Amino acid sequence: MELRWVDDSGLTDHDLAALPGLRERDDGFIWLDIPVWCVEAERVLAEEFGFHPMAIAASRERNHMPRVHVYPDHVFIVIHAPQIGEHGHVHYLELDQFIGKRFLVTVHGPLSPLVPPEAALQETRQVIRRIEAGRLRPASPFGLTYAIVSMIVRRESAMVADLAQQVGLLEQRVMAAADDEGPQEFLTALFTARHELLTIHTMASQGGEIYRRAINLGRRFAPKESIKLMRDLLDQYQRVSHISQSQLEFLMGVTEFYRARTDTKMTIAAERLAVIAAVTLPVTALSSVLGMNVIVNGRTLWWPLGILLLVMVTLSLGLLRWAKRQGWW
Repeated sequence: MELRWVDDSGLTDHDLAALPGLRERDDGFIWLDIPVWCVEAERVLAEEFGFHPMAIAASRERNHMPRVHVYPDHVFIVIHAPQIGEHGHVHYLELDQFIGKRFLVTVHGPLSPLVPPEAALQETRQVIRRIEAGRLRPASPFGLTYAIVSMIVRRESAMVADLAQQVGLLEQRVMAAADDEGPQEFLTALFTARHELLTIHTMASQGGEIYRRAINLGRRFAPKESIKLMRDLLDQYQRVSHISQSQLEFLMGVTEFYRARTDTKMTIAAERLAVIAAVTLPVTALSSVLGMNVIVNGRTLWWPLGILLLVMVTLSLGLLRWAKRQGWW
């Protein structure tokens, strides 16, 4: 656990033993960051802060959906950040926040074993560097959480931009018909991009709804400036949601065009196979029935054989002409 005091001069690191004394001060606020859950963290949240047992349990366990709970003196918010892994799988990086007038507690995880711990801490580490460099001076816990969540939304926006570039390259391949040699791999690339976009869109939409709810419920204790910051977070989430949705629609158009062209090729191939079957079927029938009667035991009846071949050729040409009139080839 990492305990810090935030005031006008910046950040000051403290041992966990200093927490009771820091809670009595009013010239700044506490930031307790918990990178990995442990028994001591549960004790601190329950005994030192007096958080609700359900909120503590939600911090300890994985939450597959974001959530918000408002208490008399603080608000509890769970959000997710995306992390793209192998084969297009998108990991959910969970961030739990207890936001009060004089404290901010952030809890990371639980994480998948495939996700490095640094991935979940990148936003908080960036905020720390900005504060230490003097580029950020949060005046309240809401200002600090605003900076952290804005970093998460910015990450989602950057991912959408990268995926938009990939979709553009895929669209160029479709229009140039450069994907004919590996249709299975190309379809995999299309649906992988769709899955990544859809996951980011889902996270952004759900995050926006969570902050919409927090705005409505947080008016009881949150100052107007904090409500204004949460409104801006809502706007950021909505912007990413709308952009990712439009990109999803464009990708679906590219996918539908590619599938329509592929289905058309298969239909044409099936029609040609049908023509071949129609042309060869009478010839096969004649040769099966009459062939054994004109070539028997090493003796060939040449005149009947010639007539038979002429009939077979005539039938084939007639069927080909008929198929041509039908527009089959």
